[in-house]
Amino acid sequence: MAGKVKNYFAGGNTAKGFHSLYDSNLQGLDRLFILKGGPGTGKSSLMRKIGNEWLEKGYNIEFLHCSSDNNSIDGVLIPALKVGIVDGTAPHVIEPKAPGAVEEYINLGEAWDAKTLAAQKNTIQKLTARISDAFAKAYATFKEALEVHDDWEKIYINSMDFKKADQLTNKLIDSFFGKMKLNKKPDIRHRFLGAATPTGAVDFVPNLTEEIPKRYFIKGRPGSGKSTMLKKLAAAAEERGIDTEIYHCGFDPNSLDMLIFRELGIAIFDSTAPHEYFPSRDGDEIIDMYEILIEPGTDDIFADIISKISAKYRQKMKEATGWLAKAKELHDELEEIYIAAMDFSVVDKIHEKIAEEIKVLAEANS
Repeated sequence: MAGKVKNYFAGGNTAKGFHSLYDSNLQGLDRLFILKGGPGTGKSSLMRKIGNEWLEKGYNIEFLHCSSDNNSIDGVLIPALKVGIVDGTAPHVIEPKAPGAVEEYINLGEAWDAKTLAAQKNTIQKLTARISDAFAKAYATFKEALEVHDDWEKIYINSMDFKKADQLTNKLIDSFFGKMKLNKKPDIRHRFLGAATPTGAVDFVPNLTEEIPKRYFIKGRPGSGKSTMLKKLAAAAEERGIDTEIYHCGFDPNSLDMLIFRELGIAIFDSTAPHEYFPSRDGDEIIDMYEILIEPGTDDIFADIISKISAKYRQKMKEATGWLAKAKELHDELEEIYIAAMDFSVVDKIHEKIAEEIKVLAEANS
């Protein structure tokens, strides 16, 4: 029987620039292959192929998706074997902790014809500079969008009952954990709930929560205390030794959007746009922060201001996404140059070498 796939982002295009949570997800691995090589050298295809091979063998797989290319992955993990393969090129540079013993660099650049690339040097340099510029503009525009979002939040923060917010958080802590105290160090993983991509916001909430019996959908407005409540729940879980998957906001990495306590069969997440979901099965429950915590009539009183702010925010987000799409378009051009210079039979041999090494590790484990 085939294994299960878990999909998530470990890096994101955010209002604070490119933000990496890779280290958190690579902890505890005994073997990590770090792929080097330019765009179009087959890194994503190689990782996907190996992931699918082990999936068919019945192993659970984690695919780390690329926030800058919707069809690409940046990593694959086989948790049961404590093995991972990641793209170690910028912007997600992976610093080895135990080079040679755990991490091994694999250079896919061995498969390209350097003379072919040298002939295209000027084009490569120009495209690379234009890609960097497009990302810089995207990040600057996301930053402007975050400033607009902060103004939006202030309206609701000023209308919020903080005492009730504390009561709600404490009630949830009690309901989730009771007097539980596990005698172990908790496994804490930091990831992104979703990502700003060249095609807009993308998330994997249905995939990540498909086996969770109890799901809490947090509804509310910007600034209604959703992230603060999640941070307090995460701290309470850690204190009690409970394994926690902490999912950050793909737009503002300082903000939290979801927690999953798999041991307890509980997920709680911000279920507002752009990752808006509604209860669809038994065990699903809504927590409406606006209804519980915000002064009644706030939406109506500030309707005109909110309308202007939300329109400005949407415009900035659209503009920033446009710059990501431009970066992707230029990146595709750059990939074509590298693809034309590649000998993919060499990449196939590299794939075989990695696959064989993982097979040996699996046999040693069994």
